[in-house]
Amino acid sequence: MLEAEVEDAENLAMAHWPIPVDLFVSEKHPSLPRGLLAFADSSGNILFRLNSLSHHPKKTLRILDSAGNPLISIYRHHFPRSKCTYVSWLKDGSWQGFKGDDGQKDLIFQVQRVSNKFARTELEVFLVAENHRGELTCDFKVKGCHFQRSCTIYNGDSIVAQTSLMHKLRQIYVSRRKIQLTMFPSFVDPALIVAVVVIFLVNGPKKSKILDKLPVSI
Repeated sequence: MLEAEVEDAENLAMAHWPIPVDLFVSEKHPSLPRGLLAFADSSGNILFRLNSLSHHPKKTLRILDSAGNPLISIYRHHFPRSKCTYVSWLKDGSWQGFKGDDGQKDLIFQVQRVSNKFARTELEVFLVAENHRGELTCDFKVKGCHFQRSCTIYNGDSIVAQTSLMHKLRQIYVSRRKIQLTMFPSFVDPALIVAVVVIFLVNGPKKSKILDKLPVSI
């Protein structure tokens, strides 16, 4: 796949690239402590990385740029079963993304889990800027299989991005610890795409999470 040459996340966001861009997602990048998720280009340069604040009461996830500056903070919502019919559209399995690291002030998007089965996970993404008045409408849909680490992000009928495992020729088993993210030409903020992919990766069903460390047979 042809790749656009980008030096950092800021240039990538401003480029509105005319050809697909591939990022490689792994928890074993040599420049980061083991376990931190990195989004790097084909040369190994980190454009985005994920920082999990496990000590935070809501277990905040933060999308950082290559310099460590916070771009998006992600919060997960958990509601008791008795409150799942609350008047708000938010339900258990919902996420919210806020700009930067300034608390829950500047809301960018909301994600609702529609389906979360072993072989299929579906999410709906609502951009706040596009839903500031009237009834909420879905801006992006995410469909995929968490076990296979594969998903497709749609904007209407157009494909915005896709993830897939790193298959190699003559390889019988494929590790799920490294995936490829392909972002297709669009005007969508790449940090938003990365945030949605992160939510997909951490939003798998319990059965799939138990098997996460096992390779995939092809």
